[in-house]
Amino acid sequence: MANGGDSILEMYLYETNTLLEQLDNIMLTAEQADTLSQDDVNEIFRIMHTLKGSAAMMEFEPLMTIAHRIEDMFFLIREGSMDVIPEQDKPKLFDLLFKSIDYFRNQVGKIEAGEPLSTNIDSFVDAINMFIDKIKGDKAAEDKPAEDKAEAEKPAEEKGASQGEQVAPTAETAPPDARYAYCLRVFLDEGCGMENLRAYMTVSDVRDCCPDFLFEPEDMEDNTERAAEIAENGFLMHFTSAADRKAAIEIVSGLGFVKNFQTIDHPLPAPKAEAKSAPAEPPQAEAKAAPAAKPAPAPKAAPAAAQGTGHQIKQSLISVNLSKLDQLMAVVGEIVITEAMVTASPDLRGLEGVKLDNFNKSARQLRKLTDELQDISMSLRMVPVSGTFQKMRRIVRDMGQKLGRPARLTIIGEDTEIDKTIVDAISDPIMHIVRNSMDHGIEANEKDRIDAGKDPEGEIILSAQNTGSEVIIKIEDDGAGVDPDAVLRKAQRQGLANPDVEYSQKEILNFLMMPGFSTNTEVTEFSGRGVGMDVVKKNVESVGGVVIMTSELGKGTCTTLKIPLTTAIMDGMEVSVGNSIFTIPIQNIRQSFKVTEDDIIHDAMQGEMVHRMDNFYPVVRLYQTYGIETQATRMEDGILVWVETGESSYCLFVDELLGEQQVVIKPLPSYLNNFGIKDAGIVGCTILGDGNISLILEVANLMGVPAGYAGY
Repeated sequence: MANGGDSILEMYLYETNTLLEQLDNIMLTAEQADTLSQDDVNEIFRIMHTLKGSAAMMEFEPLMTIAHRIEDMFFLIREGSMDVIPEQDKPKLFDLLFKSIDYFRNQVGKIEAGEPLSTNIDSFVDAINMFIDKIKGDKAAEDKPAEDKAEAEKPAEEKGASQGEQVAPTAETAPPDARYAYCLRVFLDEGCGMENLRAYMTVSDVRDCCPDFLFEPEDMEDNTERAAEIAENGFLMHFTSAADRKAAIEIVSGLGFVKNFQTIDHPLPAPKAEAKSAPAEPPQAEAKAAPAAKPAPAPKAAPAAAQGTGHQIKQSLISVNLSKLDQLMAVVGEIVITEAMVTASPDLRGLEGVKLDNFNKSARQLRKLTDELQDISMSLRMVPVSGTFQKMRRIVRDMGQKLGRPARLTIIGEDTEIDKTIVDAISDPIMHIVRNSMDHGIEANEKDRIDAGKDPEGEIILSAQNTGSEVIIKIEDDGAGVDPDAVLRKAQRQGLANPDVEYSQKEILNFLMMPGFSTNTEVTEFSGRGVGMDVVKKNVESVGGVVIMTSELGKGTCTTLKIPLTTAIMDGMEVSVGNSIFTIPIQNIRQSFKVTEDDIIHDAMQGEMVHRMDNFYPVVRLYQTYGIETQATRMEDGILVWVETGESSYCLFVDELLGEQQVVIKPLPSYLNNFGIKDAGIVGCTILGDGNISLILEVANLMGVPAGYAGY
């Protein structure tokens, strides 16, 4: 049962977060257009209706209340379009909705953390109610002359259905059980749509305060044919006391889609003493009253038939727990390793001359199926970066208003897909960089931008590009850029830079990513605490990525994140150094080539260099770096592998290339961190086909590893 409850809660959180993202995007677009389209209004109404129903199902009362009142507000707006909102009140409406989104996100965060929900929502509800009252007041003032004229032209027999009118009982309004003698008949607005579901929503709301009552039609929730009947004749609720009916009237009166209602009093049943000889009630009446004992479930979405499709549409998407995908990837990884063990089994050695056509054919088919399985399992984890990118629009909007710096966010390549785990890891880094662009980049004074020949409105460009082996994410702004001299002076004051050393601009910008470094002179709600870019660097590197910063004073700043598509399985090149085997990621290899000792240039500053394609590249001898004994110490005896990552490019000297191999990245034991393994240019390990372990090299950090590292 606990697992079932957890599953329902996870689904609720997932759907709620998805709806809030949709709502955020709608509002950001609408605020730029300075209005809400009719489609936007309808969509917001639907989202709030869903949020209300889901919160009611989970018994999150505060969330249900807020969603309910906003739903009522948007019902009024939908009926009269955005014309019911005065032009000067539109910004207040947008702020109210953004506040609602923030409230829901805050409460969802509490649910995720297992904390109790905040029940102090009176001021928030009052703010929504004031806006509803204002809409009702403005709309009533506009509609009153027309209503008066229409009322005057009505035939006399049609003037009897006013709000709260007491009418005589009839057989049609008779309760199924005589004890429920206090009847309430509710009429809905013409053309409101889904009348059966709206009626059931009303019944659900009334049940919160009056658990004991009957309603008709009983099948209004599931029977779409009841919609036309309810639209024409309304629906009935029967209560055992006038007090219960009065409480229900207070609820019904506050619903935006209720047109009017009538009260009907039926005769109470005779006292028991006088009713001994009375015939028993018909079984049919008892059967009719029984459904009222059921608690009203949360409202359901209208079935396809209600939308006129005439047939059911099969659901083609399902939500899968990420832990199950992790388990799938682990199994696929083991299959990849096992496939390598089978095809590279030591038992096959010495059989090169033996005819193994059937085995080789089966091995090729196994490799093909393994590759397909890997591709499919990896694709299941791939999600577009659009969700993360769209969240940045809200940050730009809010900071622009608080800092008084108008700016727009331009998004490019939001459909680019990346592993879900990596998306989660880079969400915070992207947020920090965007905040930096707003706080440090975009000029505070519009006049400064105009004098510099720029648009008064700043621009931040957030782009993503898939290169096949990695995703490149860029955050660019057209702000003031970074003053390298100011950064260097601050680094020297903090003891991070040596005054006697001349630093390149790249090295100066790297100071910005050091812990505790901040260019702000005072702490604000957005920056100044020295926390930000160091978090960016740490989080990006934790998923095998790199951060590159470039800036031009007066022109702007660009931060580039280079992220691998996935961190589970990769293509690698196996190389040998002595008796050790290393794996170099294929994505980092440009080419391999043989040289002689005469081709090596000895530089006083950078050591050994090799000339390649009109440039000179450092040479790193792996046997020296890790203190490995090998016979291949002369250039003629080994081979150079030209590797690059980010802006780093150099050549590795190894004994020989063993061949390309698809490998599963396994993390190193955590206790090795005590020996500084993270600084040794090693990112993990993999199990080879013969059962041996190969260390996977991290090209980005290998260049700086001192010689003889293994001896430390």
